[in-house]
Amino acid sequence: MGAETGNREFAAKTSPELRSALGHTRNGEPLSNNRAPADDLAPWVARVYATQVDMDPDATMRCGLISDTPVMRALFSGEWTAETRDGIGRYGPSALLFGPQTKRMAVSVKGSFATVGVALKPGAMTALKGPAVADMLDRIILYDHIYGNEEWGTSEKMIEWFDPAGPPERWLKVAEKLVRQLVERTGAKEPDPVIEAFDKAVFENPNLNIGDFAAEHAIERRRLERQIKRAYGQTATQVLRRARALDIASHLLGVADDSEAEEAALRFFDQSHMIREFRAFFGMTPRQFASTPQPFMTLTLEARQSRRLEVLGRAMPDGLYPWRA
Repeated sequence: MGAETGNREFAAKTSPELRSALGHTRNGEPLSNNRAPADDLAPWVARVYATQVDMDPDATMRCGLISDTPVMRALFSGEWTAETRDGIGRYGPSALLFGPQTKRMAVSVKGSFATVGVALKPGAMTALKGPAVADMLDRIILYDHIYGNEEWGTSEKMIEWFDPAGPPERWLKVAEKLVRQLVERTGAKEPDPVIEAFDKAVFENPNLNIGDFAAEHAIERRRLERQIKRAYGQTATQVLRRARALDIASHLLGVADDSEAEEAALRFFDQSHMIREFRAFFGMTPRQFASTPQPFMTLTLEARQSRRLEVLGRAMPDGLYPWRA
């Protein structure tokens, strides 16, 4: 890649070519309109969010993302590319199901883009009669291949229902309505309470002891580990490692509570341990990560951190979280 091309593609933090309709971080990264779902969807939905970013038609933004839950996304515009477990995928306007990522998934988009996303809670994918989460890891699946049929609608039909020309808050309401219909259609039961408790515990302390957690919740350890593997698609140890890395990444991108930065760093044995773990998930050192534009990663991690504070009982009025204040 030539120097001129590189400068064009990686100048997102300061370039006027990237214009987010929903705000920016202090570093100039785009923010989303993200919030908790409607109360009746809370057992299955972690977060709903919308993004809308204008760029020059020939500009390409390259980044990556890591999500710790399955995410149902509708892409309204932009020419997208992603490096998935199945190879390189290319996507135009479509409805897609993103599995959780075990490491950074490289993603790029050419031209302006707008999306709406529904992040599911651990255990929700099984309840909604979707694919096994372990089979979804690091994959992107076209909506039509899972739920699409004449009765329920196709990916193309879903884009029409959302009305890409409409306001982002309307997209969120349409997304909630569609998930509500999916819950009714599949007869979804609420995920096991022990998985909800583990989800909260991971946010509280990703260094928790699995044996102690099992004893506290009166569940046999092997049974707990099986339930975690089914809900997350990974072992408890892998879930905790990823959570530690995501918390550090959130601080580096300025979408976390600064007062917790030292605590997040102390979850690692030492700095070399943190660097090794960070490189394993993101393919670069923390220093490289902090100095490289991370627009997609910022959008994903901000939604996760907003939910984290909410789960821990620290939700802010009107969504004025520390990084937005």
